[in-house]
Amino acid sequence: MATSNRPLSPHLQVYRLPLTGVISICHRMTGVILAVGVVFFVGLLSAVASGPDSFAPIQAFLDSLFGRVVLFLWSYTLFFHLCHGIRHLLWDTGHGFDKETMDKLALLELVASVGITLLVWSSRWIFGG
Repeated sequence: MATSNRPLSPHLQVYRLPLTGVISICHRMTGVILAVGVVFFVGLLSAVASGPDSFAPIQAFLDSLFGRVVLFLWSYTLFFHLCHGIRHLLWDTGHGFDKETMDKLALLELVASVGITLLVWSSRWIFGG
């Protein structure tokens, strides 16, 4: 049997996915998380409209540590998805397709989404709520 000089596919333990690929996968995942969160939000609005007895269990959940962590992470997914959407708008203009710019924008997207999330939550803690 003759050996072939064709290159082998990189194994998953050897291949390192580029940052832009990881960001793209995360953007899709955050879209799914946001969709699930919207269903929860509709349930929350329905409970508010139904009266205080219906809203009490949801309020208890949102006041718990786990509920606040869920809200914090959901808000991060919202801002991450927003920042990536802005990046797509930039791409729609035909700019930012070279590798160096794509990597810089990916890092900027991560930093901006964390910064916006912390800004929103810190303003909540500062101004109460």
